[in-house]
Formats: sequence, C-alpha cells, structure tokens
Amino acid sequence: MSRPPSDPRGAHPDKRTLRRELLAVRRALTVDDVRETETVLARRALELDALSSARTVAAYVSVGGEPGTGALLDALRARGTRVLLPVLLADNDLDWGAYDGPGSLARVEHAGKMALLEPAGPRLGPDAVLDADVVLLPGLAVDVRGKRLGRGGGSYDRVLARLEAAGVRPDLVVLLYDREVLDEVPTEEHDKAVDAVVTPSGARRFT
Repeated sequence: MSRPPSDPRGAHPDKRTLRRELLAVRRALTVDDVRETETVLARRALELDALSSARTVAAYVSVGGEPGTGALLDALRARGTRVLLPVLLADNDLDWGAYDGPGSLARVEHAGKMALLEPAGPRLGPDAVLDADVVLLPGLAVDVRGKRLGRGGGSYDRVLARLEAAGVRPDLVVLLYDREVLDEVPTEEHDKAVDAVVTPSGARRFT
C-alpha cells in the first residue's frame, strides 16, 4: 500500500495538490507503459464476479496516461455485455451511447478540455446509466476505505447523484495503477466510496 505524497510533517495534501502530483506521474508514462498494463487490467477486471456477469456496464475510453480500458471494453463486448460510454455535455454532465467496437468511436474536441473518444451513434440520454449493473469510474487514486479521488471535473459526481436519486445501486469500480492505491486520500462529506478497485496486481473489493 502506498502513502500519498505529503509534506515533511506528514500532513495529507489537499485534493488539488494530490491530483497535481498523481497527474505528473501519469504524464511521465510512455505509450508502451500504458499499453503493457491494458491487457493485464482487462484480465484482472474480469476476475470480479460483478463485471464478468454484468449484462450492462457503463465504462469510459481511457485517455493519455490513464490505465487503459480498450482491451476491457472489447472483452466485455465479446462476452455479449452491453457497454455504454459517456458523451460529455456542455454543462459537464454525461449523456451515454453504446459501444460497438473501436470503429464506433469519434474523436471530439471539447473547448478548454482534452479531446475525447466518444460513441458516434445515437444518444441514449443521461438516465441510460441507470440500467448499468456495473459503473466503471475514472480516478486518480483510491484508499483502503474505497474513497476515490477523481479528476475534479464533477461529471461523475452527477452520475453518482443520479444513481442515488433513482434508488439503483450498481457496483462501482475504479481502474488504477498499483501505486495509486493509497492509505488515505483527502475526502469531503459528499464523496462516495467505490465497491472495488482493479490494478495490474489484481482486483480488490472493499467492505
């Protein structure tokens, strides 16, 4: 288990500082570094019963130094799992579309943000996520309590609030590198815990 970067007194940094430090490590990764973990992550993810048996999974397309999701998306689709991918809206909320293979994705430039690969097919509406048995959440770290540190954009806070308001409870899973599983991450009252983390070393459920 890793400890978060901290000052000499051992105090935990705030979210902004921790995000900056974790992102700097990811930016230093090469394409080969990311590619080497992608297949392993897919295999490890499918060790989770919730994912291997899911009928519908709300996932995402990894970008940059994020742990690669491409192999997992294709493995799920090959199993007959319905895979939903997000479409970023102007207000940072998420719409959804179906994943039908790499050819179904389009590169979309969002003003002031990084370019994203999004489903090019019909939009299914923000409530489509309510059908998911598992929701894969992007993140930068998770701690031993299952508390996740996101990138700070707020899109997935809205998704989680939508799920809670509808009274549905899919499994929440975050994909990370081993060094991003920390003893503790800074949290706020509204932060929700995930059910499991998948790293190249294996899948772990939280209690």
